[in-house]
Amino acid sequence: MIDLAAKGNSAGVSTPNTDNDRIMAAIDIGTNSIHMVIVQIDPRLPSFTIIAKEKDTVRLGERDPHTGNLTPQAMKRAIAALQRSQELAKSFQVEQLVAVATSAVREAPNGRTFLQEIDSQLGLFVNLISGQEEARRIYLGVLSGMEFNNQPHIIIDIGGGSTELILGDSHAPRSLTSTKVGAVRLSREFITTDPISDREFQYLQAYIRGRLERAVEDILANIEPGEKPRLVGTSGTIETLAALHAKETLGIIPTPLNGYEFYRNDLKDIVKQLASLPCAEREKLPGLAEKRAEIIVAGAIILLEAMTLLDIESITVGERALREGVIVDWMLSQGLIEDRLRYQGEVRKRNVIKVAQKYHVNLASSERVANFALNLFNQTKGHLHNWGTEARELLWAAAILHNCGLYVSHSSHHKHSYYLIRHGELLGFTDIEIEVIANLARYHRKSSPKKKHENYSNLPNKYYRHLVKELSPLLRLAVALDRRQIGAISQIRCHYLPEEKELRLRLVPVEHNDTCALEIWSLEDKKVAFEEEYDVKLVIQLENPAS
Repeated sequence: MIDLAAKGNSAGVSTPNTDNDRIMAAIDIGTNSIHMVIVQIDPRLPSFTIIAKEKDTVRLGERDPHTGNLTPQAMKRAIAALQRSQELAKSFQVEQLVAVATSAVREAPNGRTFLQEIDSQLGLFVNLISGQEEARRIYLGVLSGMEFNNQPHIIIDIGGGSTELILGDSHAPRSLTSTKVGAVRLSREFITTDPISDREFQYLQAYIRGRLERAVEDILANIEPGEKPRLVGTSGTIETLAALHAKETLGIIPTPLNGYEFYRNDLKDIVKQLASLPCAEREKLPGLAEKRAEIIVAGAIILLEAMTLLDIESITVGERALREGVIVDWMLSQGLIEDRLRYQGEVRKRNVIKVAQKYHVNLASSERVANFALNLFNQTKGHLHNWGTEARELLWAAAILHNCGLYVSHSSHHKHSYYLIRHGELLGFTDIEIEVIANLARYHRKSSPKKKHENYSNLPNKYYRHLVKELSPLLRLAVALDRRQIGAISQIRCHYLPEEKELRLRLVPVEHNDTCALEIWSLEDKKVAFEEEYDVKLVIQLENPAS
């Protein structure tokens, strides 16, 4: 368990705040449902208490079969649900509302347009996250409510569009996987009979097994000899199966279900029973909601096949998942959690370096470029720009990865850098943040940002386009400062003269007899974009190291 285990898990009314407590909400826009959790954070512990929950089944995953687009009806339902969530959050005086979207929006051709529509109608900014990033946040969520005791645990989260399998032991996750098998997706694509026919049942089993094999292999490859991981299940599908099992064996459904355990042999019987009943009969089963009855067969088969492939006999329910993980991730970003979670909090830095190593980036040079970029950012802030910590972090990531495109080819390597970053699974960053990093790297040389560039137009709004336009010239200068990639310049000093609209950039070389001619030539070449963007004259001066 992380150091912020909840003090309660009630969906009741908020208790009075102390001056130091903070109220936050997280929304998970899934394939089947939209969930919101509102929490009261005590930053002194740190811990959080869940004080309210909201769920709407909107079925975004029921996409147009011909185009793959989210349907107008589903988008309308989703926006109405999000508006209700916003109103509930306001009633609790929520300080920060963080929303993420997953599989259905990620895969739909009109997914980004839908997110822009949410922003336009509701003023709600939604982060689109990758499958691996979803898995990482699920891991954080489960850790916030369950003690792992440094022992290996496998987490399975069965959503409407995807299934995440995660291996971890309280520390950094050993394996994060996301597979495109989900209860809504498979019900829509493969089940046409009611009750499901033997032929469709067997085909579905084989399909799920085939799709999950790679994820299971990755999990098993990261289990040490002698280890026997415990299986933890999250999501509505698994909670529903646990409720059915509890009602059958205990006569009651425990509240909460957190920590409830059931066995694979019992699951086989439940799957057999569910598959034999038409949907109308499944709806009558205690513990099975009407809308869940439509997709439970596919979800139950996913769980059974996963447990069979993993050769695990029992599963324990964990009621915390993605939305609680979003809360933990936010707390990490605010510096509210340290100690045992410090390693998790550095996930962005570690994964940027990991991607850089994957593409054989010259890290010594890239780190110098990053330091120059951040120095320029810091010394010009308040004079030429007013960007904050988040923008600074994106600039750092772009500086580290700006040359990764050389892995593909030197020709147009800035464009290759964009592609590799965009598809590089940078954990800890949202989809939009990755788009910003990729754009910044793309514009470290050659053309400045233009509306006709597809990558630039992929940025969701003026805010992010403005960010890229203002920060990319800083990266260009930083790259020029390490032109020979030998660390010739030890220090830079900026002096802004507002009346003259002039920025003096003073360079301190490492060697006193080094004229840094190539760096100065490169700066003179690169400064055009900087001068045009900031409407200042850049004057480059070489100082004596001793001065």
